[in-house]
Amino acid sequence: MAPTQPVPIVRIADGERQFALVRWGLIPAWVKDPKGFALLINARAESVNDKPAFQNAMKRRRCLFPADGFYEWKPHGGSKRPYLARPTAGGPIAFAGLWETWMGPNGEEMETAAIITAQANAAMAAVHHRAPAIVQPEQFDFWLDCRNVDENMAAELLAPAPESLMEVYEISPAVNRVANDAPALHEPHSADAAEPPAEQPRPVPRKRQPADTGQGSLF
Repeated sequence: MAPTQPVPIVRIADGERQFALVRWGLIPAWVKDPKGFALLINARAESVNDKPAFQNAMKRRRCLFPADGFYEWKPHGGSKRPYLARPTAGGPIAFAGLWETWMGPNGEEMETAAIITAQANAAMAAVHHRAPAIVQPEQFDFWLDCRNVDENMAAELLAPAPESLMEVYEISPAVNRVANDAPALHEPHSADAAEPPAEQPRPVPRKRQPADTGQGSLF
């Protein structure tokens, strides 16, 4: 998934968990023209309660981003190499997120969201200093309960992931193209590994043609 695309979130509506598809890239309700507003795909955990763009959502509209991993790119020479971070034990995880509803002057309406990031743990720090803040299953209700859990209490969950939770490894640069979407993208890949030599086609043995005996031959 890429910024501005529809992404799944889980939030509380009428006291129940609700699945929704929203645009990845939060637009605060007070923005007049989204075209001139910066794309907010992430919110820093350290300042999420202080930034005007996130304050209201942190108080009233917290959500979870279900995922099975995330990508990050590490500078290498003049380029960047992609890495995958995913749960060591497999299965889904949930990123802490915020959502908003933007209303336009002509009655148009758009729901948007952003992922909250925290300092990376040691495993991830070798690739990038930031990573999505991961909410543990036993903390889901606490994070989503904006009625009874205030923004300061909720912010205490926004910590680096436990060291054993995620594995991080290099993957193919094919992931750089959003149109590529296949399980093979998650296979380990090293740009430094020597490519195996191309297999040369084996010569096809030629059979000696027998003398024409006047009888047909299958060979």
